[in-house]
Amino acid sequence: MKSRDELQCMIDALRERVSRMSAASLRINSSLDLNTVLHEVVETASALTGARFGGITTIDKAGLVEDFVSTGITPEEHSQLLGWSEGARLFEHIRDLPAPLRVTDARAYVRKLGLSDHLIPWTTMQGTPMRHRDEHIGNFYLCDKEGGRTFTDEDEEILVLFASQAATAISNARTYRKEQRARADLEALFDTSPVGVAVLDANTGAPVSFNREANRLVQELQTPGETFEQLLDVMTYRRGGGREIPLRESPFATQPFQPDTVRAEEFLLAVPDGRSVTTLVNATPIHSADGTLESMVVTLQDLAPLKEIERLRAQFVGLVSQELRAPLTSIKGSAAALLDSTAALDPA
Repeated sequence: MKSRDELQCMIDALRERVSRMSAASLRINSSLDLNTVLHEVVETASALTGARFGGITTIDKAGLVEDFVSTGITPEEHSQLLGWSEGARLFEHIRDLPAPLRVTDARAYVRKLGLSDHLIPWTTMQGTPMRHRDEHIGNFYLCDKEGGRTFTDEDEEILVLFASQAATAISNARTYRKEQRARADLEALFDTSPVGVAVLDANTGAPVSFNREANRLVQELQTPGETFEQLLDVMTYRRGGGREIPLRESPFATQPFQPDTVRAEEFLLAVPDGRSVTTLVNATPIHSADGTLESMVVTLQDLAPLKEIERLRAQFVGLVSQELRAPLTSIKGSAAALLDSTAALDPA
């Protein structure tokens, strides 16, 4: 039977282990940087199990190695393992195992699989695949337990626990990266659109964001040193040939907010000094799933280039008509004279 002091030491060691695991879990869950998370997982699991080497390999959708994070080896050894041509076969073997792997002679085990062992410097090893919602994310390894001892059931529990956390973190980080890429693509499309786009607040009608083209249209009406809020106070608009109305009294900026839906309607925006911009406006209210109005998206297309194209077209048609009128009149007159002539004409 163990003495009270021995039992107390075991309890203290267990408490320390649980505390370190809890602290590591908090650090892992607090970061969305995948490289930071993987290094934290490898280093903490290695420290808790007394492993000299720890490594995580992640794979992409095609099954190819995407990341390799390690601790306890030199950068040269890391590069050699990363470029190991037979590594994929070992990854696939561990992936397909029904339970975590635990061996006392890693080199002999690798040779038994028909693989070269020249890059395997350790003896004891435990490994497990990392899965998230039945998707294989990668593999987690811990090797060479301190003192030449073998890995225990408790060590395997730590391996599996951190492998699960790592798999979840990897999946979340990948989802986050996809969302960031999609957001960046959408923002680039929004900002570079040739049509002005403004998002208005549902409660106040004030602009929340607007793209480069919308900003250009606004700047055409601003005077130097004038703020956007000051511009709103003096700007007027006219819809469909109607009377001018202060923009502050428009359906897009009144209290309470009136979410008018506008489809391809011409708006004339003007300021007191006579400057104006004619735009083709579309406005669409955006509602949440429960029907609450969240925002209004307004698009503004500058009609000045279209009006200039129409002016050039009319000018071109006028010039062509003028150039054709004289010869056509002469031809018509000659044809009429021939048709009206009663005398027989010499065929020549």
